[in-house]
Amino acid sequence: MSNTPGVTDARTPPVAVWQVLEKLRGQDLVDWRVAPLEGRPSPAERGMEIGFPFGWYAVEQTDFIAVGQVKPLRYFSKDLAIWRGEDGKVRVTDAWCKHLGAHMGHGGKVSGNLLECPFHAWRYDGEEGVVKDIPYAKAIPPQVKRKCLRTWPVTEANGWIWVWYHPDQNVAPMWDVVVHEEYGDPEWTEYDMHEWIVYGSIQNMAENGVDVAHFKYIHGTADVPQAELRWGDWGRGADVKAQMGTPSGIVDGLISYDTMGAGQSWVRFRGISETLLVASLVPIEEDVLRVRYGFMQPKSQANGPGAGLAKALIRDICKQLDQDKVIWDRMRFEANPIICDGDGPIPQFRQWYSRYYAKPDGEGGNQGLRAVG
Repeated sequence: MSNTPGVTDARTPPVAVWQVLEKLRGQDLVDWRVAPLEGRPSPAERGMEIGFPFGWYAVEQTDFIAVGQVKPLRYFSKDLAIWRGEDGKVRVTDAWCKHLGAHMGHGGKVSGNLLECPFHAWRYDGEEGVVKDIPYAKAIPPQVKRKCLRTWPVTEANGWIWVWYHPDQNVAPMWDVVVHEEYGDPEWTEYDMHEWIVYGSIQNMAENGVDVAHFKYIHGTADVPQAELRWGDWGRGADVKAQMGTPSGIVDGLISYDTMGAGQSWVRFRGISETLLVASLVPIEEDVLRVRYGFMQPKSQANGPGAGLAKALIRDICKQLDQDKVIWDRMRFEANPIICDGDGPIPQFRQWYSRYYAKPDGEGGNQGLRAVG
């Protein structure tokens, strides 16, 4: 630590967040990460009635649902039912049966590849969103012989089940999920999973990456990191070069952050210990976000002589999210923020990020400030 008053480095916890985190260890810290946050203001008071950005979202890991299973989900302020048919394919629909309103995620059954309602055994197709069979009826009502239930596009990749969200259910996926070659490679570890519930919006979390000034005041870095930003049609990224201190001396490191849409993001760390971080960020409500980090590392590093450094890197990344969560849980979304010259490209980021929000016909860009959904 520097002897100069007021100067800190990454080993010095900033006072604002340390007051919350300093006594949390082990299971207490794990519990805090997902604990309910009582007494928070409404989404309207916090400026979070901006809708959900569209894109692919990793809602659950692949082993969450087995062949023949039905389970409930709650994402995007909607109740959903997820099941895996006898053909092994995962399907997701809105949860409420059109008959008398039973929640089909609770007690529903798989009939072949159809979802069977637990109340009267009406059986729904997961692609067409129609009723295919009513075992006790002579005829299926015409209203449910055509599409009556919202179906959600689903794919599986990287060990996750991905669901396409768009406020207009008729809009098909606009891009594919990016596949990571490390997943399934026998030379790499399985995911080391960590989970948080963040009481905020996915846009606030995404914006954090270009808010360069906060790294010093929240994470205690000695300097503000400099990044080379990359902007694509639907994806973006950044490369951060940094010198990192290790017991063996200074190591040149590279942190590469990438996204595809609002819901898929990943980070590759090179230098101290090669690491792939695959993030699952899924809105539950307008002000509730489920965050899961899955870390993968080469087995030669994770289990070899450098295992201590490999584990320390994961701990440090999780610590930084803990620090950010203290702020995210209580902040509001400022639609018209006052920006100073050291803040980083926040206005440019908002202009670019606005492409992920659906807009009513005839309206122009919303700068990421207001959305429909």
